[in-house]
Amino acid sequence: MKTILLISPYWKEEHRWMVSSVKLADLWQRRGYRVIAVCMGSSSRVEEVSSTLSVHYRKDFFIPDPWNYGISFGFTSYIRRLIRAEKPDHIVANKILFWTSLCVIPLRLTGHKVVLLTDAFVGMTWWPRGVVPRIGAFLYAHTLGWLIMLSAQRVVTFHPQPERLLRRLGIAKKTQIIPTGIDPTVIDGTQEKKKGNTITYVGRLESIKGVDDFLAAIVPLKKEYPSWKIQVVGWYKEGHPLVEQYQREVVFTGLRKDIGDILSASDIFVMPSHSEGLSNAVMEAMSAACACIVSEVGGNTYLTQNGVSGFHYPAGDREALRAHVKRLIDDPAKRTAMGAEARKRIDEEFSWEKVGKMYQDFFESL
Repeated sequence: MKTILLISPYWKEEHRWMVSSVKLADLWQRRGYRVIAVCMGSSSRVEEVSSTLSVHYRKDFFIPDPWNYGISFGFTSYIRRLIRAEKPDHIVANKILFWTSLCVIPLRLTGHKVVLLTDAFVGMTWWPRGVVPRIGAFLYAHTLGWLIMLSAQRVVTFHPQPERLLRRLGIAKKTQIIPTGIDPTVIDGTQEKKKGNTITYVGRLESIKGVDDFLAAIVPLKKEYPSWKIQVVGWYKEGHPLVEQYQREVVFTGLRKDIGDILSASDIFVMPSHSEGLSNAVMEAMSAACACIVSEVGGNTYLTQNGVSGFHYPAGDREALRAHVKRLIDDPAKRTAMGAEARKRIDEEFSWEKVGKMYQDFFESL
């Protein structure tokens, strides 16, 4: 059995979940690989999840929203010791921005080949909100971020990036697109559980996610459509200002594990992010046959086809978002048809059967 060493910013700790890493580890195990994951966490420890998955946590110092950045001293040294002990067949680092990605540079200098996975080029195609974070992202992207990409053996992006940018960075020839995909069999994609009255957002209550846009655009519609339920599903800090402001009109569920069931019972799903990679939440909503409305950032427009399997709108345009929601409320047939097309697109283009084969072929080509 071949082994993949997966270097990830986080794993499964409260709001510090790295969904793409968890999903890919699951997918690779299904394709016959053993996975050793190394990530940052609240404490240093090792969890032997199964015979084919172990997770090594290294304690970090976490800087919260809007940075959401952890620092873990000695991380690269730990990776080197793990490589010597386990001798993995493939070393994979997920994400460019995080502290954990910095190890790609020294690993390359000592002769180790690392595959870099990313769903966004931070400071190039993905931007945080706020002037200072944006400046920080730009400076990082064009210094350390660029060196990380140059140091990688291959670069895998989860959705298409501008070809001109790839050429300018000098990585066009070693870049390949492989989405994370989703297992559509675990989510009910029928219309049976939908009651025609639920609008859902899934994600953290953080500025970059555009939750303020979602609430400001949708809550006023409650006066015209009082039977419709608005729900926000995701982690938030106690006393969050948006919760305090909208708790009478909106259901804030907090972190939930039954996301599939929640989406299967939802009619309309909104992803209002100002920057996004390849959103797992959007893929889950499409798999659940929700009519999806997504901002025109990152992989959102790669996943959905405007007017067919979803509606697109400019990020931050609350009037456009409200108009799309109103149209879907008023047109049940369009809502149902769009949800069916979303599920069909997941089955045909982003299922784990298809994506798993792409990854297996990729690893065998290295």
